Amino acid sequence: MTPPTVLAVIPARGGSKGVPAKNLAQVGGVPLVARAVRACLDSREVTDVVVTTDDAAIADAARAAGDMLGAPERVHIVQRPQAIAGDRASSEDAVLHALDAYEAMHERKADVVLLVQCTSPFVVREDIDGVAAAVARDGADTAVTVAPFHGFLWRDGSAPEEDNHGVNHDKSVRQMRQDRPEDLLETGTAYAMNAAGFRIHRHRFFGHTALVRTDAARVLEIDDPHDLARARALAPLLDPSPLPTLDDIDAVVLDFDGTQTDDRVLIDADGREIVAVHRGDGLGIAALRKAGMPLLILSTEQNPVVAARAHKLRIPVLHGIDRKDLALKQWCDEQSIAPERVLYVGNDVNDLPCFALAGWPVAVASAHDSVRAAARAVTTTPGGFGAIREIAAWLLGPTLTTTAPTQSPE
Repeated sequence: MTPPTVLAVIPARGGSKGVPAKNLAQVGGVPLVARAVRACLDSREVTDVVVTTDDAAIADAARAAGDMLGAPERVHIVQRPQAIAGDRASSEDAVLHALDAYEAMHERKADVVLLVQCTSPFVVREDIDGVAAAVARDGADTAVTVAPFHGFLWRDGSAPEEDNHGVNHDKSVRQMRQDRPEDLLETGTAYAMNAAGFRIHRHRFFGHTALVRTDAARVLEIDDPHDLARARALAPLLDPSPLPTLDDIDAVVLDFDGTQTDDRVLIDADGREIVAVHRGDGLGIAALRKAGMPLLILSTEQNPVVAARAHKLRIPVLHGIDRKDLALKQWCDEQSIAPERVLYVGNDVNDLPCFALAGWPVAVASAHDSVRAAARAVTTTPGGFGAIREIAAWLLGPTLTTTAPTQSPE
């Protein structure tokens, strides 16, 4: 029996009043649109993913997510017409247009169509699988993710004769939680519809609607900057924490101050600056070099100590750089390395442009809060105390025995 064709549609327009360029905003070091693409590609049920957008940068981020997961052929971009790209346009309009475009491109019908929202940053494969399977396999017409909700809802009386009143409770009877009927909150994360029925009814709920339960801790919709700040704070707790392997990256680029040092500077009587580095970092860098990993130190500092350290470690250095992101992109071009295959290690806000460019932005434990929030991974070790050695262990194993030299270059 031929498996059903399940199409996941991700609406991601460029304009946003609450959060400018919202769908490109990073949570856990990954743009929101890329997070949604990854969850859909990770699904066991989804055949293909369509991102419908009016923004070229969003399209590029979606394609990059497909490339990074080795599935570029499964990610399709549909140009969203301006007529359905404004603030008042419905998601249903965007999904219907994307469905038509996909079927025209591939000359085949979709059996199930999903609506997956970028604004729910903590969508996971289980959410996508749940709604898709409910329609594709279990016979539901539509499906939606929901989470248990135990709050008491109130409505403010809008007319003089209407008093403030409870919506899901009688205010005169304060029931204990276990005695109340369970309420379920629509999460806004993922919806599934029988494609033929969706064309007829033109909205996401018709016929029998299956309720697919998800973890209430992951329910968050980003509508304003405060929501985005909360998502970034929660990402280290809610995101799975896979660490990169050698298969994930083609180069390691390191900031210097605060990353290979503890960010302090000692100044002698002649004004010369002295910094402290960690021998373990030297061992880790030597092991990576021996493993054939391209390495670079990239720093805004003009202090000759940066060049001296790079010379001792026997790796190239670019320092005294004002625009580190431009320098990183040029270096990647010269080395024929895709930026999304670069692991970049930093600690402060001047590293954020490089974080936006690199596929694996990594913050040291002592990094600024905004940097740790934008990182895809965070070390447990502070900068200057062996953080680079820790990263080398992620890639090569904790002992570095398979690729490390017999002696440290220190």
